[in-house]
Amino acid sequence: MDSIIGAFALLAGGEREVWWTVATSLRFSLWSTLLAVIPGVPLGAALFLGRFKGKRAAVAMVNAVMAVPTVVVGLFVYSFISRSGPLGGLGLLYAPGGVILGQAALAFPLVAAMSYTGLQKLDPRYNETLLTLGAGPWRRVLAIVREGRYVITQSVLAAFGRVTGEVGVSMMLGGNIRWYTRTMTTTIALDAGKGEFERALSLGIVLLSVALAINFLSHLAVRDAA
Repeated sequence: MDSIIGAFALLAGGEREVWWTVATSLRFSLWSTLLAVIPGVPLGAALFLGRFKGKRAAVAMVNAVMAVPTVVVGLFVYSFISRSGPLGGLGLLYAPGGVILGQAALAFPLVAAMSYTGLQKLDPRYNETLLTLGAGPWRRVLAIVREGRYVITQSVLAAFGRVTGEVGVSMMLGGNIRWYTRTMTTTIALDAGKGEFERALSLGIVLLSVALAINFLSHLAVRDAA
């Protein structure tokens, strides 16, 4: 009980490092979600609209990649941004850019898969109407994204929630460096191991609040879509 009271006291008192960590985590999550959405939403829409051989295999592959453990995603990105990797010269490893890139790689298949699944709820005649009107591929994608904006909003919120709550990618690619790459989850893991439960609990409370906010916004998106 004392730890919980102390955790709320840290938050209410504006403890600098705690709130810096919160702000850094949210900044990383926003940028990585944006990087995942830019290709992920068009891919989901293209899979929904496309009529090509191997479509089922492509959808299955996207779903399979979505289930890959976070540490495996982190290892894959690590092989690219390490000194011996093709992007080693960019200095992304153990830097904010590396964390953002890794989280984006984690969120990308989730955005694509959820966008595709959500768009399947649309009236199939909408796509047929676009074809009848002679709309090109990109115009069809944009029209479908606009029509399915609420289900796509759900996929974006889910991606944001996943990268905010993950720990493996951030630890592996960011190094958990104080005042530089520490996120809420990596700090919780570190502080819990050191016995600093008040600080860990304070960040856990913020994470829980973020999760509840995401769930509430997702509920609003579902209601508006209906």
